Amino acid sequence: MSVEKILSDFNKKSFQPVYWLEGEEPFFIDVIVNYAEHKILSIAEAEFNLTVFYGKDADWVSVVNACRRYPMFAERQVVILKEAQQMRDIEKLESYINNPLNSTVFIISHKDKKIDGRSVFGKMLKQKTEFFSTKKLYDNQLPEWATQEIHRRKLTISERALTILVDHIGNDLSRIQNEIEKLAVNLGNRKNITEDDIENYIGVSKEFNVFEMQDAIAKKNFSKAIRIIQYFEANPKAVTIHMLLPTLYNFFSKVFMVFGINSSDEKTIAASLGINAYFIKDYIQAARNYSYAGVENILLLLHEYNLRSIGIRDQGTSDAGLLKEMVVKMIY
Repeated sequence: MSVEKILSDFNKKSFQPVYWLEGEEPFFIDVIVNYAEHKILSIAEAEFNLTVFYGKDADWVSVVNACRRYPMFAERQVVILKEAQQMRDIEKLESYINNPLNSTVFIISHKDKKIDGRSVFGKMLKQKTEFFSTKKLYDNQLPEWATQEIHRRKLTISERALTILVDHIGNDLSRIQNEIEKLAVNLGNRKNITEDDIENYIGVSKEFNVFEMQDAIAKKNFSKAIRIIQYFEANPKAVTIHMLLPTLYNFFSKVFMVFGINSSDEKTIAASLGINAYFIKDYIQAARNYSYAGVENILLLLHEYNLRSIGIRDQGTSDAGLLKEMVVKMIY
């Protein structure tokens, strides 16, 4: 069951008695819960027929009693249990879930972790509820997801602007969505999001960002890399070393994989790496610039400087100092 299918059913006024929403990605769970809380019932109906519990403060008896009430002046009532992972004795909801009222839509939000599917309770949930389980998107899925959100608003975005946006925010779907909303509001009558828009409305420099730093190292452009580091040093809130190093490691890990792909076809290489074909030339060029041994050295340096950045085998060198030293060892 997908988010889209559940929301589509809600729109059609087709409801199951119990929904169990769990997993590591809270964004999708929040989308469903927000719809249930604000759109299943009209404002007038919600006054008498919407009940919201929070797991930390709720007890199972109160939740079950609420679910067993009949709706007032409406076809159905909605009961929502948020943060269910914090609720004690949650397994005691089993008696109601096994025999729910059709006039109650009971939605359970169990974030951050999954119930043990091998347990009696876990097996019962999969059999008796509309069971929705979600996990974090992989980093290489973020551009496609962000693009879909942008297209949903009938907007477009340049490839570089998309990369800057996603690299700056990272794996935080809620924040990506909020920034896209901000861009949509500020575009006016325009429909295409540019690098200038990312800089003006989100505050990410189109010249001094993680993507440009990655590009400078990949192309062995030492002077550009140093200029970007100096910008980071003067603007410490723009990018931190702990944002930069994982991105570089992800990039060069894929560059390292290029050497093991027995093909020179760009589409084949892109598919093997799981990246957008638009960017594959960057990976291939980096592989040519550094060779197998050079890329291996970069990966080792990234590991070393990540340890030093958290104080292991380092006497307090500044982040900018570490980056400059690392770039010298990478490029020369």
